Amino acid sequence: MDTPMPRRLGAEFLGTFLLVLGGCGSAVLAALFLDAGTGVNLGIGFTGVSLAFGLTVLAGAYALGHISGGHFNPAVTVGLAAAKRFAWKDAAAYIATQVVAAIAAAAVLWVIALNRKGATADSLVAGGFASNGYGEHSPGGYALLAGLIVEVVLTAIFLLVIIGVTDRRAPQGFAPLAIGLSLTLIHLVSIPVTNTSVNPARSTGPALMMLLGGESWPMAQLWLFWAAPIAGALLAAGIYGFIGRDENAGATA
Repeated sequence: MDTPMPRRLGAEFLGTFLLVLGGCGSAVLAALFLDAGTGVNLGIGFTGVSLAFGLTVLAGAYALGHISGGHFNPAVTVGLAAAKRFAWKDAAAYIATQVVAAIAAAAVLWVIALNRKGATADSLVAGGFASNGYGEHSPGGYALLAGLIVEVVLTAIFLLVIIGVTDRRAPQGFAPLAIGLSLTLIHLVSIPVTNTSVNPARSTGPALMMLLGGESWPMAQLWLFWAAPIAGALLAAGIYGFIGRDENAGATA
């Protein structure tokens, strides 16, 4: 990329901030809203949260992708580097920026949620604050193995979509749409299993806020939501390197 690194990192910060604030914000603020009289949930539910994550990536990719590549996710950065679409020498700066942005967004969300009538730090912690988890902390009670499989497989699918739609042979102009829709699909499948990570930065922000709020389990389980997405990204790079290899790359007319 010809764009100077400070501008690229600025774009990565803004895009990741948007993703965490919009996606996790929908889960914390809007997913569950009980009618005081009937007890019926008037919130957006899992479907709404899934759409929110997809829409944030869609918006960020269209708005900022031309500046930084629109990674907004350490697993994407690693996968693209492994697929030789991104320079390994720039990966650490991208990943650090994404993590800082995710923490900043989670902190802003914490302040917003804490200012709802009757809300306390204890109530935010009790609600999980959009943290990812397995076992007793899985929304659907899924065990570690299920969480590991779903995070590896779905991150690999996500990266295969990203690498595929950004291939020079793919239809031009539709990459953000395909990426956003694939992330929506991934959330529809996996929210009940792990609350959906496929993004280590997205997992780190809420986990740190939970720790500051006095609850340590998200940080204790955070290793899975770094290891599995990274493994899935590397798997996708290897698969696409085989099935999507451009036999005409480098050929001259």
